[in-house]
Amino acid sequence: MANNNGATRHPDPAWRGRVIMAVLGLALLWPMVVTSEFKPSVLLDWQSLEATGRFLAGFLPPAHSPEFLAMLAHETWQTVAIATSGLTLALLGAIPGALLVSDKLSISRLGTGRMRLPSAMLRQVARWLLVLLRSVPELVWALLFVRIIGLGPTAGVLAIALTYCGMLGKVYAEILESADGDASAVLLANGSGRLAAFLYGTLPEAASELVSYTLYRWECAIRGSVVMGFVGAGGLGQRMDESMKMLSGGEVSSMLIIFVLLVAGADAVSKMLRGRLA
Repeated sequence: MANNNGATRHPDPAWRGRVIMAVLGLALLWPMVVTSEFKPSVLLDWQSLEATGRFLAGFLPPAHSPEFLAMLAHETWQTVAIATSGLTLALLGAIPGALLVSDKLSISRLGTGRMRLPSAMLRQVARWLLVLLRSVPELVWALLFVRIIGLGPTAGVLAIALTYCGMLGKVYAEILESADGDASAVLLANGSGRLAAFLYGTLPEAASELVSYTLYRWECAIRGSVVMGFVGAGGLGQRMDESMKMLSGGEVSSMLIIFVLLVAGADAVSKMLRGRLA
């Protein structure tokens, strides 16, 4: 487009800022790529391609003997049980933690709008506890518990419970803070307790998002329980580690198929529940 002076106007008036930000982003990203020693060209090396071909060829056909399928069903059920038990324990700590750190459910803010010092200190302690729990990855917790209580699913359950308690508590609190707090404020102002204000004021509006995130974390817990199996925390991951050490590609292939089906099943359950809540 030309103006009255005959000069050509750029269709995007903010293009200079976008180009500058892109250049700055690349300038910041490049040292990180160099430090991480990321070299994608290694994947295209002939020896790497040949080794990848031999490795993938061992995946076919997937193992399907009756004895292996029976073992696979048992380990799949154990993996789901580890994830579900760990997430349930995490909820027992995450829900009270989210209620504690949520400012909108603070009775002490009524009238003045400011939180009293004891309430503010209690919330800060709860907030830092949630930070501590989620700062340690579940794999590290699993390694610690395997050393303390030995191999088995218990270590995986406790690892998921601790890490996901911090994650769920933080996100639950953010969801509650972002919800419309008018109904809860009215209930609190009329003498309602924090739990009742949460159940009848905040929860109905935030229920869909809370359920969606909880099911997403359940899906993550299933994947996490598989990874923790490689350090001895039971489930499919431990069996996959054994199969990989024995170079049994067919067994690994069958387990990978189960992983995909588990994640797809969790996604289907999440979609169904969100639809019903909506």
